[in-house]
Amino acid sequence: MESRTVAQAAISIAMTTTREEEMIMKEKHLEEGIQSLAVDYGGEFLSSLQKVVERAVVASKRENIIDDSSHSDGAVAGATREALVQIMPKALGLNVGGKVGIARGGTHIAVAIFFGIGLLHRNDVAIGLGHRAI
Repeated sequence: MESRTVAQAAISIAMTTTREEEMIMKEKHLEEGIQSLAVDYGGEFLSSLQKVVERAVVASKRENIIDDSSHSDGAVAGATREALVQIMPKALGLNVGGKVGIARGGTHIAVAIFFGIGLLHRNDVAIGLGHRAI
């Protein structure tokens, strides 16, 4: 399994708009040998960095994408942080809302964050992507 394929899976599930679409995407990924999940998130960007990382790790454990080891926790946390850092220049001081997509294929874990960024009616979008190998 290539890291690029796993990254594409994380991006595609992060960009789903409904739970039904998310479930269809999860099934499609499973057929390709990739486990995936998505977590919704919204709030003020800077104060929520730790919450996004925590939700990604907890969801990955809940969906059995990672085991209960510090190595696996660190891989998901690191990839999530990497994705957040890519969004940070646009999002500092603003509100964000969207999804965190996580995918695992073989030893590769990818985390994609697709957020709308805004204040009142001034909206922008950003996507960040992080990868780790376990």
